[in-house]
Amino acid sequence: MKKGILIILVNLIALNVFSQTKNFIDQPYIETRIKVDTLVTPDKIYLNILITEKDTKGKISVEELENKMADKLVDLGINLEKQLSLKDVASNFKKYFLKRQDILKSKAYSLIVYSGLSVGEVIVGLEQIGISNVQLVRAEYSAIEQLKLKLKSKAVYKAKLQAETMLKPLNQQLGNAIHISDMNFYMSNRFQGRVNEIQVAYSKESQDNNMPVAIEFEKIKVESEIAVKFKIE
Repeated sequence: MKKGILIILVNLIALNVFSQTKNFIDQPYIETRIKVDTLVTPDKIYLNILITEKDTKGKISVEELENKMADKLVDLGINLEKQLSLKDVASNFKKYFLKRQDILKSKAYSLIVYSGLSVGEVIVGLEQIGISNVQLVRAEYSAIEQLKLKLKSKAVYKAKLQAETMLKPLNQQLGNAIHISDMNFYMSNRFQGRVNEIQVAYSKESQDNNMPVAIEFEKIKVESEIAVKFKIE
């Protein structure tokens, strides 16, 4: 008897789910699919800096180069505690040890700057003190999560306008949204490359004053796509 009651309950639940699905499909609706995008300028740029005695043929110690780098970065307005960090040096040490009998020390740092102008200043400033092994790792947009939400909201709003426009010639009214799908979110590849692959332009005035112009990074393309089903009244 209990088994029979259980089967009936299962059938009723299945029938209820089927009925809800059927009602959703059977009611008149209109579906719109919208894609919105924007371009943003990177405001968080990561650089790797390698200090090695190899560049000076062992004439200047890593410690001396390190102090010169710190002084130069402070002069450029860099907050060493927040923007500069030491990377793993063990791998660099092993590499030089294997290649030569005499060990040349090295240290690797990671630096964060917030504009193309700062990148140019750091590159030129470090070159002035004999540090040229600088690598641009990636560029990011710091408010990307807020931008995602903004784009999704904009896409839903455009989906509603498009649905209303499509129904207007039919003299039909748009009802509530009955289903929303977050289809896709896309962000273009973040910049990667070495400093020597970037051409830094100088004006006559900047050359005379030894001042770099701002490096312009390719803007990051951010794209959101949604699909919305609206009930037709």
